Amino acid sequence: MIFDADSFTFQAPPAVAFARRILIKPAAFAPLPHPITTSREILAGVITGIKRVTDADIILLEASQSGTAMRKIYQALGYNFPHITLLDVRDCTLVEVENPLPKPFALPNFWVPNIVLSCDYLITVAPFKIVRGSGSFSIDNLLGLLPQAKYFGETTDVWKLWHRLGLHNVIADLYFTLPFDLGIVDGHKKLISVTDPTSGEVEEYG
Repeated sequence: MIFDADSFTFQAPPAVAFARRILIKPAAFAPLPHPITTSREILAGVITGIKRVTDADIILLEASQSGTAMRKIYQALGYNFPHITLLDVRDCTLVEVENPLPKPFALPNFWVPNIVLSCDYLITVAPFKIVRGSGSFSIDNLLGLLPQAKYFGETTDVWKLWHRLGLHNVIADLYFTLPFDLGIVDGHKKLISVTDPTSGEVEEYG
């Protein structure tokens, strides 16, 4: 479904009312403005919509691409929502999850933060990006839940290494291994990039 950005009011799906712990995965890997990251406005709308139907715990979880503490990035992006838990992937206990596919495309297992598995409802809120001619939306956004140290050590050029593994294959494996309940694409603005998701041409989209 497509909505006008300025008049969008988030109506939580019925299942949200029965959740006790809800995880929201924004694109907040760097202190950079929308549409590189998820806008504060759309996150505020989603959180408000959730609170209308449930008093469940709401958790935001993200990992920094540069190694900066997520606390500083959350502050820079204005994610100062009351009664919301803000977590850093690096501070979570990791668990290994087996890929259920008989023949994985790229990875037979994934390391993920344990908090992901203890949540009842998972929402990914991604900006509208076209990177290297392909859409980068909800499932790509879930890559931020994967602790890069488990895959790439201390390198910061994460995207290049994902492409070396075969980005589309990794995303396909992730889709089946870590299914999410709801995907929201934040299209206030659109980013078109020919190199990486942190720079490019910005268009008003609405």
